[in-house]
Amino acid sequence: MPDADPWSFFTDAYATERLKTLSVWSAFREEDLRYRCAERARTPLEHMVHQCVSEDTWMRNMLGIAAPFEVLPLKESRLTFLLHYAAASGDRLEQLHEKPAGWWTGGTRFFDVERSRAWVFLRRIAHSAHHRGQLTVLLRLLGRPVYSTYGPSADTGGLFMHQPPTIYRYHSVEELLAAETEGGAWPPLPGPGKQPVTERP
Repeated sequence: MPDADPWSFFTDAYATERLKTLSVWSAFREEDLRYRCAERARTPLEHMVHQCVSEDTWMRNMLGIAAPFEVLPLKESRLTFLLHYAAASGDRLEQLHEKPAGWWTGGTRFFDVERSRAWVFLRRIAHSAHHRGQLTVLLRLLGRPVYSTYGPSADTGGLFMHQPPTIYRYHSVEELLAAETEGGAWPPLPGPGKQPVTERP
């Protein structure tokens, strides 16, 4: 039987992507937020600001998805950004769930060109993943643990070919927020052991 909404995979993807973004943010400490690894690199705090501003701009102006919140939290701290982005992205997710299948194929303006809403949304997910990758590099430079994002990491056991576990820090946004307001949860990480962590050690 055909799927009544063939575009539901996009909303499903956004639901997991917002959790991945929040999970990476949560791995930083408050004192890490202004760490700048190079003169022209963003700090973790600036990445959080950019994510909130950029996602609000794309969703509001290109897709007509406007969350009823200020673009940024009034106080810029690690926890307030977690709470703010969770609320804003959660509202966007609810609005996306309400869109009919035909909405995704409709056209919209992407800067100076016309594109379908599905095309713009896919680029939005890729944009967020790009910045999340930059943040995991900062976690490495700071010596912080790196939990799974899409699969194993060096901290969870290394290369996929060695069949390491995938260890997510949190399994839902609700679990993350509840834990972070109490100081955070840190599931144990086995590390790679004696196995190499790259294909070219």
